[in-house]
Amino acid sequence: MIKVTKLNKETFILNALFIERIEATPDSVITLTNDKKFIVRESIEEINSLVTEFYQKINLFQVMKEVNNHDE
Repeated sequence: MIKVTKLNKETFILNALFIERIEATPDSVITLTNDKKFIVRESIEEINSLVTEFYQKINLFQVMKEVNNHDE
């Protein structure tokens, strides 16, 4: 989960596993896998960093690496 800020300065927690894409329009628009969109104050780089930290925290990178190595 990552903490992001709406344009009205309200913060909320978003499940980063459901992020499909992030765009700068110039505001950052996060689109989820269900097509729901959120416009947030954080830059794409900040969001990417938050998502990466979250993935590391839940060891997702390690799991993906192990799955890929197992398939070979």
